[in-house]
Amino acid sequence: MIYLSVPPVTMDHRALVEASKLGVMLTPRVGRSVASASAWPIWAADNGCFSAAQSFDLAVYLAWLDRMRVVSGCLFATAPDVVGDAAATWERSREVLPALRALGYCAALVIQDGISCVEWHEIDAVFIGGSTDFKFSHAANDVLLEAKSRGLWAHMGRVNSWRRWERCAAAGYDSCDGTFLAFGPDLNLPRVRGWLALDKQIHFDFAGAR
Repeated sequence: MIYLSVPPVTMDHRALVEASKLGVMLTPRVGRSVASASAWPIWAADNGCFSAAQSFDLAVYLAWLDRMRVVSGCLFATAPDVVGDAAATWERSREVLPALRALGYCAALVIQDGISCVEWHEIDAVFIGGSTDFKFSHAANDVLLEAKSRGLWAHMGRVNSWRRWERCAAAGYDSCDGTFLAFGPDLNLPRVRGWLALDKQIHFDFAGAR
């Protein structure tokens, strides 16, 4: 399983690139330049709605994604979501998902609390968001299993502990992300390397990433 970190604020990225299956999660606010993303062999694009919901601007997000298309190694790009509300997320995402595909990205729907159905033909990846209780609920697991049966990428957000990493890896997620490295990289990088070393369940072909 791949771990995507918010870019650490005090560590040279080269130390992280050397760690297998470790990349970054970028938003228009964090690592927004082509040069900053090109330093990493693998990354994903997030909309930033979780941390800055009120300031999300769809035009800005799509323009940023358009500029970032030249950077290889992108796993997916998320459509805008509403934290904790699956119905509102779908209404916000449904017209954006085709635009993500048109830009050449794997279009990811952020799965939120209250999910009852997924328009599978509209998406290329699922991103399990929502509340902590929801992340490991039967509803979220059902979405994961269906996504994997369809050959879609499956990702979980906010993974900042060994216990949560282990549960994600055991469940069969392809990737996860967190802020674990962002504020204590010197201390936490060896720990994350330990997680990665123990995960032998999933083989990732870097050549397949867009």
